[in-house]
Amino acid sequence: MTLLVEWPPGHPGLAPHRHSGPAFAYVIEGAVRFELEGEPERVVRAGETFWEPGGDVIHYQDGNALPDAPTTFVVFMLCEPGQPMLTFVDEEELAQRAHLRAPRPTAG
Repeated sequence: MTLLVEWPPGHPGLAPHRHSGPAFAYVIEGAVRFELEGEPERVVRAGETFWEPGGDVIHYQDGNALPDAPTTFVVFMLCEPGQPMLTFVDEEELAQRAHLRAPRPTAG
């Protein structure tokens, strides 16, 4: 599956979720705030790529890191047959797996 994602300025992206298979993405314009379970949050800028393994790993963030400009990225995804390409993670599971999330950045 191939998706073109276009976030307006400051868009928070999708709620925490997971994919049934691996996903590979290329940022066409702007910057994506990206965070996977167990990895620190980072910003991926135009011309750069990111990927996630899919399966059980939670994808916490994929929003627009820019408050004043749009962000566009293309995603190439391999989906498990018969499974949804995206499943949202509920608050109970997020709480149970909080110890697996990388430390959050602090202001200052």
